[in-house]
Amino acid sequence: MPPEEHPPRPDDRVRYQHMLDAAEKAIRLTAGKTPQALAADEALPLALARLIEIVGEAACQITEEGRSRCPDLPWQQIIGMRHRLVHAYFAINYAILWKTVQQSLPALVSRVRPVVEQWSASSG
Repeated sequence: MPPEEHPPRPDDRVRYQHMLDAAEKAIRLTAGKTPQALAADEALPLALARLIEIVGEAACQITEEGRSRCPDLPWQQIIGMRHRLVHAYFAINYAILWKTVQQSLPALVSRVRPVVEQWSASSG
């Protein structure tokens, strides 16, 4: 059976939802702001880093079968970003953080949302 015909593992469904929620929250937190906001508001980069960590940790916990539902997602890059933020917390590059939220997360949302919506429709 193709992956889309198997019911999702409950954990995978939850992890996809966590990825979507954290990504959308990071995007909302930067709405109407400029990259300079990261230097001006010490809480903003901390919040964004944490939300990106959540996206990466959730991605890391999704099974291979679950990942096959969204094969064009750069899984290793997402997980790698999480590792970088956690282990090199003392050297976060604000330009990369900003670019991730402004470019990578909207792309992630556009790929993950249909998967989450498909699961929600099939379980409802």
